[in-house]
Amino acid sequence: MTIVQRFLSWTHGNRWIWSAIAVVIVWIILSVVTNRFSLSSVSGVVLSASFLTLISLGQMFVVSTGRGNIDLSIPAVLTLSAFVALIVIRGEDANLVAGVLAALFLGLGIGAVNAFLVVIIGIPAIIATLSSGFVLATATLLANRAIPGFAVSPTLRYIATAKIGGLPVMAIVAFATVVLAAIVLRYSVYGKQLSATGQSRDAARLAGVAVKRIEASAFFISSTLASLTGLFLGAFVGGAFLEMGQAYLLQSIAAVVVGGTLIFGGSSTAFGTMFASILLILIVTTMQIMSLPLGTQNMVQGVVVILVLALAGVERSARGKRKTPDEDISPEASGEMGQARQ
Repeated sequence: MTIVQRFLSWTHGNRWIWSAIAVVIVWIILSVVTNRFSLSSVSGVVLSASFLTLISLGQMFVVSTGRGNIDLSIPAVLTLSAFVALIVIRGEDANLVAGVLAALFLGLGIGAVNAFLVVIIGIPAIIATLSSGFVLATATLLANRAIPGFAVSPTLRYIATAKIGGLPVMAIVAFATVVLAAIVLRYSVYGKQLSATGQSRDAARLAGVAVKRIEASAFFISSTLASLTGLFLGAFVGGAFLEMGQAYLLQSIAAVVVGGTLIFGGSSTAFGTMFASILLILIVTTMQIMSLPLGTQNMVQGVVVILVLALAGVERSARGKRKTPDEDISPEASGEMGQARQ
């Protein structure tokens, strides 16, 4: 086997490498074109990507459950959380714990509603989360009328904007969350159960996995991370405004699929999601430097997602022709499920 063949074989289990390579290529191109290669510019890109990474990790867990599940309520959760945090904290560190708890409970509550609609009632995730997003948008309008001001807690502002050794604190928070997610996905029984559920729900159920519980947990994780992202993003921009989370809807989906998570479920990569988030921010930054209109920027991002989904469909078709019925669930996942059931 040649070096190239070994590398390609290795990439099948480490799809994050492609988004990492793309980040390097786009960054080099951007640096040459603009002649602005500097640590400060790197810091700015990483900071912006930190918010996208956090919210995309939650989307990744939902997508990993399969059945075409996508959480479309993320923008509304993020926006409402920013408003709620500002209302509760009122710019004082003394109210910070209460504000964080409010954001957490908001995320958990919305996650519970989405999980109920999708798992218990059986409404398709896209319809259920879109509907809950509309309800949250109305709640955001009410919060916008009730907000007393836009004062931000000093501690929260520090986390959202400060740097340690030139590295944004938010980047450290995002990276720590990525590492935690990667450990959970790769080494925990829950991670194996999540993968098994996405690969084949029937096979996972026969292996002893509580499929409905696993699927519900993904919506809890998604809404909670979206809510916490709203908390930090509100501190970063110094307030909250309507539609502040809208840009993250397409970008969160794009970061997941471009990062290497299979849109059909069953296989996800936290590090790939992180690198893809950085890549998308670089692409947007490049288009902004070129003074392209917002509509064009959204179109380019949409084309990127379509191309990745098309490639994923081709790969899935090729893989399906090679698989036997007994291969619906991976041997590793099957072994973990058997141990968990015993």
